[in-house]
Amino acid sequence: MPRSRGFTLIEVMITVAIVAILAAVAIPSYAEYIKRGRITEAVASLAGIRVKMEQYFQDNRVYNGATPACDPASIAPIPTDTDNFHYVCAVTAATYLVTANGQGALAGFSYSIDQTNARSTVMTAPSTWPSNATCWVIRKDGSC
Repeated sequence: MPRSRGFTLIEVMITVAIVAILAAVAIPSYAEYIKRGRITEAVASLAGIRVKMEQYFQDNRVYNGATPACDPASIAPIPTDTDNFHYVCAVTAATYLVTANGQGALAGFSYSIDQTNARSTVMTAPSTWPSNATCWVIRKDGSC
């Protein structure tokens, strides 16, 4: 009688269990990796607007003409809203504050920068990342 070829049920079940364990570890790590990649959008945009604001200040000695009412058509426009962040600014003659508030998958994330280059991170629910008043948090462990 010829021996049948193929896999036994127990071999298939072991393989499925191994794949499930690997997926349980890999999927959350991948999700955090994607989130960290999206955060760079806000950090880069805020750094860019700071450069534009300082260039305007060097020429005019005031900030409030650079972004009148945060007009996107102004000299130093705030970044346009994206799927990940909504940008808000507040400008006076001597100060400014630009904030990137997360939306969608990044709801609860908030990054800001002001005229003194003070960078801050405020995390609210549903984010479980730590807040930091002195830098932009870019990792779940709170590192900047």
